[in-house]
Amino acid sequence: MPSKKKSSTESKSSNIKSFAVLCSGGDSPGMNCVIRSVVRTGIHHGFKVFGVQRGYAGLLSGNIHKMDASSVGNILQKGGTILQTSRCKEFLQKETRREAFHILQRKKIDALIVIGGNGSLKGAFHLHRETLLPVIGIPGSIDNDISGTSYSIGFDTAVQTAIDAVDKIRDTATSHERTFIVEVMGRKSPAIALYVGVCTGAENVVFSEKTLNIKEIYNDIKRGIDRGKSSSIIIVAEGEKPGLSYEVQKRLKQNYQIDAHVCILGHIQRGGKPTSIDRFMGSKMGYLAVKALTEKKFPVVVAHNQGTTDIISMDQSINSKEEGDLTTLDLLKTLSI
Repeated sequence: MPSKKKSSTESKSSNIKSFAVLCSGGDSPGMNCVIRSVVRTGIHHGFKVFGVQRGYAGLLSGNIHKMDASSVGNILQKGGTILQTSRCKEFLQKETRREAFHILQRKKIDALIVIGGNGSLKGAFHLHRETLLPVIGIPGSIDNDISGTSYSIGFDTAVQTAIDAVDKIRDTATSHERTFIVEVMGRKSPAIALYVGVCTGAENVVFSEKTLNIKEIYNDIKRGIDRGKSSSIIIVAEGEKPGLSYEVQKRLKQNYQIDAHVCILGHIQRGGKPTSIDRFMGSKMGYLAVKALTEKKFPVVVAHNQGTTDIISMDQSINSKEEGDLTTLDLLKTLSI
């Protein structure tokens, strides 16, 4: 009786001997921890491991090199990514993804691990769907805006960096009896703003133009003044269009004669030494990504939900989660009286 013919997916996955790892999109603290874990776990399991410099753009230019245990030595404490990263619009095109697949084939690389946000994971998902290349995703985004997972690498460090900055601003605000409007990152997600607002005792948090209620902000500031507070902090998520912090400042002045100072934290939140949480989560997610390859499970994303880190289907993580945590918002409003 003739043997059963293997499917194309099985034939591509049955003998994975090598894989490449890349970072894509915005960098986030803890990516180096992921890279270290991926490389060393891969070597432990007998894989040949390759690093791709500058994300999908580097993949398309063939900027790929062999990695060993020494390649990732002494990087746990470093921010950014030793592999560098980029935003590659060309990878949105099917023909470009096909060329990326051929480049990997020519270099005898059998699979790909992608560290990045929802756009990067979407690119990996389409690459697999069109070529059947085994792909694994690891969520890396300071905005914590990746669907299917409650945590992404870099979020804790970004929040801690912002908290440290706001604590220093609070010192000056108190000394001069001022109101400060502090803008944190979060183009589509309010996660950083919410956490920073709670952890710094902010009077109010603004997520977007739609949620801006200037009268409510004034009432929050006035309530604090009436009970003897000498400073106020308003946290604003940057949003997709620049200028929201200055809009809050302008309306407070025009409507209520409150002089507020704007401080935009910007990309300082992306850098710096990763916290213990990001180091641990990065190490664990990198380990589980390679384990998924050994078990021939793909396309999947390593996700953390309800205290457990495991793999989920990649199609669950290719869209942004823009909703705010209403429980956290209620907590902030309750404590900021």
